[in-house]
Amino acid sequence: MIDTILFDLDGTIIDTNELIIKSFIHVLEDHTQAPFTREQIIPKMGLTLEQQMQIFSGVEDVTHFVQAYRTYNDVVHDEMVQPFPQVLEVIEALHHKGIAMGVVTTKNRPGTLKVLEMFGLMKYMKSIVTVIDVEYPKPHPEPVLKALKELGSDPRKTLMVGDSPVDIQAANAAGVWSAGVSWSLKGEEVLREYNPNYILHSMNDLYPLVEQE
Repeated sequence: MIDTILFDLDGTIIDTNELIIKSFIHVLEDHTQAPFTREQIIPKMGLTLEQQMQIFSGVEDVTHFVQAYRTYNDVVHDEMVQPFPQVLEVIEALHHKGIAMGVVTTKNRPGTLKVLEMFGLMKYMKSIVTVIDVEYPKPHPEPVLKALKELGSDPRKTLMVGDSPVDIQAANAAGVWSAGVSWSLKGEEVLREYNPNYILHSMNDLYPLVEQE
């Protein structure tokens, strides 16, 4: 029986997809020769911001790019983010069922805490592991293992839910159950290539997973 659920944040429980894409396009249009498109950006979503900027810009030191991204992102953030359908109701219900929950993300800590507070989710997350809390971010298992340690959870009773291949890879490497979400911009077929244990077609699909023996 699953008694612990770890959630990725962006693209999984919080819809920041258009915010992220718009922020990348805005920053890169002034610093790269050719404009970037949604189709180029989406496959790299889930990596750290620094990794994505290095890929898109072709340079190693992306400090300026990262700062410009975060400045623009902060300005338009609140008007462009919202929880995915059923997220608030399901997480509250899971809490009342006694399920331990946490967030494991490649987002920075200030941005993570901001959006969790914004939608009243902070009180449910007993472990929050961000990109600055680990040496090796997802797809390495370290972030998942850190959350397990903080929660005192058994990996055999833990589920990691995410919208990106790196979420599934980190979960599988850490020895926990993995679930991809069908609302991922990458598409269900791409996620299935990484062998998740489950695919969620709605947040309600979590209920039978925590109830089965």
